Amino acid sequence: MGINLSLLLILLFLCKNCSSSDSNSNGKNREIIEVKGEHDVVWIVQLSDLHFSVHHPERASEFQKFVGSTLSMINPSLVFITGDLTDGKSKDLLTMKQNEEEWIEYQNTMENVINKSGLDKSIFYDLRGNHDNFGVPTTGDLYDYFSKYSITGQLGRTQSVNSVTLQMGPRDLLFVSFDSTTSTGLRGPTNVFGHPTDQLLTELNSHLSQRDATSAKPLTKIALGHFPLSFSASTNSKNTLKHIFLNHSISAYLCGHLHTRFGNNLKRHHEINSYNLFQLNIHEKTQSSSTICPNESQKVNEFWEMEMGDWRKSRSMRIMAIDQGHISFMDINFKNGVKEILILPTFPLDSRYLSTTILNKYKCQSLDDTSHSHIKALVFSSNVIKKVTAKIYDSTHGELYTVLETPMSENGDHIYTSPWNSKAFMDPNPTRYWLQIEAIDINELTISSNLIPFSLNGFRANLSWTWKEFFVMGCQWEGLYYPVFWSFYLLMFIVLVLPKFITLLWKRQYTYLFYKANKGLFSLLTWVFTEVHNIPFLWKSMLAYLLYLLLCPWLLGQVFTEGGERGYMTYKGWVVDFKDLKKLEFIGFPDVMVIVIPHLYFVVLPSFFIILGVAAERAIYQDHVCSISGKKRDDYEGNFGRLNTRNKLSGFVLDKLRKWSRSILLILSLAICWKHFKSCWALMKAYEMNPVVHFPFYSFSIPVLLAYVFYMTKRLHNTHQI
Repeated sequence: MGINLSLLLILLFLCKNCSSSDSNSNGKNREIIEVKGEHDVVWIVQLSDLHFSVHHPERASEFQKFVGSTLSMINPSLVFITGDLTDGKSKDLLTMKQNEEEWIEYQNTMENVINKSGLDKSIFYDLRGNHDNFGVPTTGDLYDYFSKYSITGQLGRTQSVNSVTLQMGPRDLLFVSFDSTTSTGLRGPTNVFGHPTDQLLTELNSHLSQRDATSAKPLTKIALGHFPLSFSASTNSKNTLKHIFLNHSISAYLCGHLHTRFGNNLKRHHEINSYNLFQLNIHEKTQSSSTICPNESQKVNEFWEMEMGDWRKSRSMRIMAIDQGHISFMDINFKNGVKEILILPTFPLDSRYLSTTILNKYKCQSLDDTSHSHIKALVFSSNVIKKVTAKIYDSTHGELYTVLETPMSENGDHIYTSPWNSKAFMDPNPTRYWLQIEAIDINELTISSNLIPFSLNGFRANLSWTWKEFFVMGCQWEGLYYPVFWSFYLLMFIVLVLPKFITLLWKRQYTYLFYKANKGLFSLLTWVFTEVHNIPFLWKSMLAYLLYLLLCPWLLGQVFTEGGERGYMTYKGWVVDFKDLKKLEFIGFPDVMVIVIPHLYFVVLPSFFIILGVAAERAIYQDHVCSISGKKRDDYEGNFGRLNTRNKLSGFVLDKLRKWSRSILLILSLAICWKHFKSCWALMKAYEMNPVVHFPFYSFSIPVLLAYVFYMTKRLHNTHQI
């Protein structure tokens, strides 16, 4: 009896400890912060893509120099760093794996920044990016330095999804951050996509819905991750992050990854819950859509995706304000040093980034009068602010001229307001009126905010991508990979295989003379194919190489930071686990497209067309020599004899033209080979490979084919005598 009682007490003690542990874990991943103040406005800071590197110490030193004091001046409620905390690249940028020195530098820098800012460490959230995952086999592995040195790891936020709720008087704000990096971290360059799992989306769904039934107050939801949706794969069940975000009516998804080298306008409005390969415009749905007059509790299926510029080169930081549930933001950079004054207008809203919900409220005139009654702005300064002025300009006549200039008064910490007659600025043109806020500090330093267009009539200003911005934001690359891949093979089938069937079926001589008599795509393909087929082994070699790329491994490389077995790569992805050869698991899909697509379209395709061009040039020259020498086609490879005097000039001119055409084709071939060898060198460094041992067919097939076709077609030139 005494033994049983002792066992019972031990079990109760263990259960209590387990329950306490689970509660603490849940508390770390679902935090609640009370925000004091009477105003329904809060602001946060986002940074991204720091890329601290042992080869570029200035990134960390300037971060420490500028960011700490700026955070102290802004005093945000939360600070998010959305991935790529360290660089993980060698000096030549070719080898990509974890470097512990960079992580120690990151940890020390963040400690100094937090101390200098005076902010609590618990309001900092850093996320894992693909660079933080290079060569990490599994979470918790020896080389998983993120779990050891990041703020998230130090504070015990061990889950893939973390949320924090800011509770204010009139509303709550829910911020949900998540890690969608691949569970098996490959080395770069085949580690560029986010890979959310079904389990991650289930956790994300749970966090986003945690306050739906318990809070009667309005709730604004914002999600944060590293990868843009255009670089996020779907799950095994074909579910997507976009689907989750739309279902939960989030206001914005903040991310990083792409940097500013692709453009400064990497933003995207989502409103249609469907999987599209392309979105041609920033705004997914046109303004001609039907107007819906929503209430505060109505579900709105839309959100803005906003990519953040990088610290790596641009030294960027974002300040985002949520004023009565409406989002405003400003992106700043520290290339020219620290900022003494920062100004963020929060009302009226920028007409370029209006949500459809706000547009409908404007059209239905359902916004509170109080939200229209004042111009509002946040002003942050390292010195005492002496004067703040709101200016409104009219652009009707093509130039900006002032129509309103009014002083603003401080109405809370950093909050400045000014009453105005909003009805005087109702206009169907969403870019007619522009707002600018000017602030002067005690040292007479004058700073003005960026001009922003605004509209109170329910019209959104047009906003377009450049072609580079569309390329990275408007294309769903996971969905495009296979169509682009198989399009290449379809083209190769039309060029190389289809003419073979035609010649076998019709059994005719498809020569250059036939093409001259029957010009058209059909006769062109069959003639060129015949010429390629006449060169021994060439057609079969080209076909064999295409089949090799389709059926066999391309590379055999070292995919993890150190040690471990090599993996092999095909167009489907990497295989690193060989325990069950009958059920091989491919990872790194569609990331491998960064190797596959450039090789097919920029190496194989132009090389094959050069081979076709060389074969066609040979046939044209043979035909001309035959016509002026009286020789038959069967005599092409022999001695052509002497030409008569009348044809010498013609033969001389054509011979020069042939030399020029062959020279051009040769130069193009050398350019392709140079690009190909550069790619091979990069892959050698990236995955520690020997081209002879680990990827010989990938490395040497194209140069050998090009050299072979030039060698086999030079005999005509050498044997021809004039």
